[in-house]
Amino acid sequence: MQSVYKYRFSRTTLYWTVVYLAAFGLLGWLLYHLYEGGYLSAWFTSFIVALVALMALSIPRRIVVTDDRVEVRCLLDITEIRRDEIASVRRVEPRRMKWFVPIFGGFGFFGYYGHFLDLRRFDRVKLYASEWKNFVEITDIYEDRLFVSCTEADRLVAELTPPGGNRPDEEEEDDEEEAEEAEEAAASRPK
Repeated sequence: MQSVYKYRFSRTTLYWTVVYLAAFGLLGWLLYHLYEGGYLSAWFTSFIVALVALMALSIPRRIVVTDDRVEVRCLLDITEIRRDEIASVRRVEPRRMKWFVPIFGGFGFFGYYGHFLDLRRFDRVKLYASEWKNFVEITDIYEDRLFVSCTEADRLVAELTPPGGNRPDEEEEDDEEEAEEAEEAAASRPK
């Protein structure tokens, strides 16, 4: 049995892609006309063509779920996670993702993908998203986190949730402890 979850580009993603391409084209045109074929314009053009090619080959296309593994298929790369190594699967709100900073990957150029730094946990994560919403966090038994987005995020979470249920999330436990401490402090105050 195989389930396929397709990526859909949002208007914002397409807008940023056009902005990137226009900026690269404008810079290349300016360097070409300012230096009239010098080594700097040739170097820049080669660098930008290589960068765009690398980014284009890493664009996520679909998520394929089989009986034994989850695959995030890009144009050139496939990221795999064995289903028996999945510790938890959760929906993630976009407001939690505001702490993610790209280390190596694309941010807005046909999506958001590559290695990112989570500033809240100071942890490196992988992200494969075509839109900045409908996020699903997949954590494996090695504590590696992978974030994906798809339009059917709830169905993906339901299909991938481990048989014994999700492992407790550290952030949710911290939030619950803080709420309990606040309740205890409010109850112990004199009235």
